[in-house]
Formats: sequence, C-alpha cells, structure tokens
Amino acid sequence: MSVALITCGALAREVLALREKHCWDAEVFGVAALLHNNPDRIPAAVRSTIRAARHKHEHVFVVYGDCGTGGLLDKMLAFEGVERVPGPHCYEMYAGGHFGALTASEPGTFFLTDYLVQSFDHLVLQELGLDRQPELRDDYFGNYTRVVYLAQREDAHLRERASWAAAELGLPLEIRTFGYGGLETRLCRLMAHESCA
Repeated sequence: MSVALITCGALAREVLALREKHCWDAEVFGVAALLHNNPDRIPAAVRSTIRAARHKHEHVFVVYGDCGTGGLLDKMLAFEGVERVPGPHCYEMYAGGHFGALTASEPGTFFLTDYLVQSFDHLVLQELGLDRQPELRDDYFGNYTRVVYLAQREDAHLRERASWAAAELGLPLEIRTFGYGGLETRLCRLMAHESCA
C-alpha cells in the first residue's frame, strides 16, 4: 500500500518517529509550521501538498489539527476526499483526555510542545517581535497565568529550554510528559496498522 502522510511541520518529527516505531510504509510530507501565524493559508497549502502527493501515492492522510482555520481545512479535505487525524490542535492531540482538565483548571495556560520549545526563539520571540520590542510581552501574554510544557520525550535540554521560555514570558512552568498521547492512537486508527493494537 502506498501511503502519504501530510503533516504539519510542528508534528513532523513525531510522525516520522511513529512511522519508524510501527514500520509504516509511508512517505511523510511536511507543511510549514509558520502557517499557524496565518491559519487562513493552511487549507490551500495542505491542498497543494495533497495534489502533489497523489501523483506518487494511492492513499493520502492528513496529520493536522484545525489549527484556527475555523473548519476551512475540513471543508477542503471533504472536497478532496481525504481523511485527517481528528483534533483541534496538537496540544489536545498530545494531552488527549487530559487537555480539557488542563484548560478548565486554568484557562490562561500557554502550551509548549517539544517542537515549540526547540523553536521558541524563532516562532515566538522573533515572529511576535519580542526580540526587538520586549515591552510587548505583557500585551501578548498579560492574561496568561502559566506555561504547561506537554513533553513528548524525556530530555534534560528541552526541559531547560522550556524553563527559559517560561521565564521569557514571565510565567511559572509546569511539565507534563504525555509522549505521543492521542496523536499516536489516532494516527494508528487512521493507518489501521496491525502493529498499533
């Protein structure tokens, strides 16, 4: 079976690791994670990648949350006849059933993942202009009360960077290790692979 997995760049490392773990015969296509800053552009970018992947692969699946598209991603996928891993965003995918409790207990939570911890300088500080105008921090993050790092793997360096990122935002840090969480179980269902049982 020829399978293409079209994934958000923020999930690509994890999707590649899951492909290896479950021995899936699949090619992974990444879509730029920076599109989260312009979610209205996500559906077109994913559609373009779907159409390119169809030239080589019999089956195409999308590993992406809605990520602020307001349902436009799912509308496009329905038109293209392509299924995606369910979920509003990667934070909910990783935390699974725990996500609702995390947000209900403290709605002002800023979430980090392994990817976001590694890319914090670029995706948060530079893209929001905080490296040039640090006084904007309170404008952006003044209503947040904590940072929760949803760790995919045990890594001392990433924990140090998460601590640094939280300090940059002036917020306390909590670390919760969920591994691949719901991302793995949902992707396994999508792949219907016997090694996922």
